[in-house]
Amino acid sequence: MEQNFSLIYQTSFENDSFSELQNFCTDLISKQPEKIFSSPDFTSISEESLTTLIQHDNLQMSGVQVWEYVLKWGIAQNPELSSDPSSYSKDNFNALTNTLQSSIPFVKFIDFTPKEFFDKVYPYKKIIPEELLDDLFKYFLNYDYNSSSRVEPQIIKEISSKSIDSKIESFQNVHVEIISKWIDRLEVTDEIRKLYEFKLILRGSRDGLTPKKFHEICDNQSHTVVIFKNKFSNRIFGGYNPIIWASNDTAVSRYGETKDSFIFSFENDGDIENHILSRVIDEKHAIYYYSGYGPSFGGEDFKTFGNELTVACYKTYYEKSIKCNSSVEEYEVFQINI
Repeated sequence: MEQNFSLIYQTSFENDSFSELQNFCTDLISKQPEKIFSSPDFTSISEESLTTLIQHDNLQMSGVQVWEYVLKWGIAQNPELSSDPSSYSKDNFNALTNTLQSSIPFVKFIDFTPKEFFDKVYPYKKIIPEELLDDLFKYFLNYDYNSSSRVEPQIIKEISSKSIDSKIESFQNVHVEIISKWIDRLEVTDEIRKLYEFKLILRGSRDGLTPKKFHEICDNQSHTVVIFKNKFSNRIFGGYNPIIWASNDTAVSRYGETKDSFIFSFENDGDIENHILSRVIDEKHAIYYYSGYGPSFGGEDFKTFGNELTVACYKTYYEKSIKCNSSVEEYEVFQINI
């Protein structure tokens, strides 16, 4: 097994019946990552295998080491690329971007020091999603402040004599009003018809960030709004699901059908003009049901992975891409009184 570990690990992803083997291999790798990362055939593993591997919570490697192995794998998939990014053309960067777009969101860049970030990541800045790169610049330029310990206050927001129970400071009264308008298919500038009551049913910091906990609490719940807080900035993003959540692991289709779901992002707290609203355009693929993901919309439009809920967004079944590629500081799920 030692000599063929990469092959065995890769094989474990080829059939659902090998799930126990996959779990065994992943657990072993988390404790002894050199088993596969140092293997001569490491670069032959699939993208799915790599992504699953690097998001393992107990992986005993530094963030920089993970990043270097991700780059090694990506470059190996494109034989025309050298190990020197200063020699890359625009096409070279595009090729590497396409290869690593699913893996990059799982790299824990906030574990880097500023020197590590600027030495190891900055030369490859063209393959980092633009909004994530902006967030990382802000984070590392303000590194001393971000590294200090601080207690985030619990915020209780009141709207028209109703209270909104939220710990996300940048989730303000104005956002609740706008989302209420969007539920009724109104424009931001239209007069509101009904200010919906947002009843908190899940808070990540209180209940847990894992997909398992999300499905335990939210499966079979309908008319829900999910709100995520970016770890690096005040940006919030989320979505509205009018139908139930579910875990259709063995079903023929893992999609929930609705024409009324939407996803959104707000760049800054209180700045209602700087937002993106994206409604579903393929209603048969509106909501993604899978126990291994947290709340997810469309195909790649809004996917949440891992036990710390990293979010990735790439346009597939919704009108446009929203700004959400990042790690999550907090997330909350509210049920709406329709």
